Amino acid sequence: MANLLTSVEDRKLIKNDQTKEGNKVSLKKITIGYWFFTGLLIALMLLGSIPDIMSAPEAVALFKHLGYPAYLLPFLGVAKLLGVIAILMPGFPGIKEWAYAGFFIDLTGAMYSTIAVGDPWVFFIIGYILIAGSYVFYHRKRKAVSLSHAK
Repeated sequence: MANLLTSVEDRKLIKNDQTKEGNKVSLKKITIGYWFFTGLLIALMLLGSIPDIMSAPEAVALFKHLGYPAYLLPFLGVAKLLGVIAILMPGFPGIKEWAYAGFFIDLTGAMYSTIAVGDPWVFFIIGYILIAGSYVFYHRKRKAVSLSHAK
């Protein structure tokens, strides 16, 4: 799957596990870490966006419990879906930064609302770990690839 989601140059570097200068770089490990965290993050956001877009009864009930109007559901669902697309699209680093920021803000707002109504919030830590892991590995991957293209 990693071969489908990386550029031709990235695949060559991963295969050789080194930069053009010959220095050992663990681009393969970075790519695996990136797709581990990103895959789980994308799954989490997709699982949250689809019921929101469809205004599923469970999502409407949760929003009512949190004190929000149901008309926000499709907006948030579409925003999450666009964030997923932005992160999966190659290139566009600025848009990816906004997508990560949006996911962080969405998760923080959801956690705050959950705390405000007295519901358990500990499971939100998983979402933060996935966002942070994907973000960190995204930047490590970009740095490793840019260093390899430097010469």
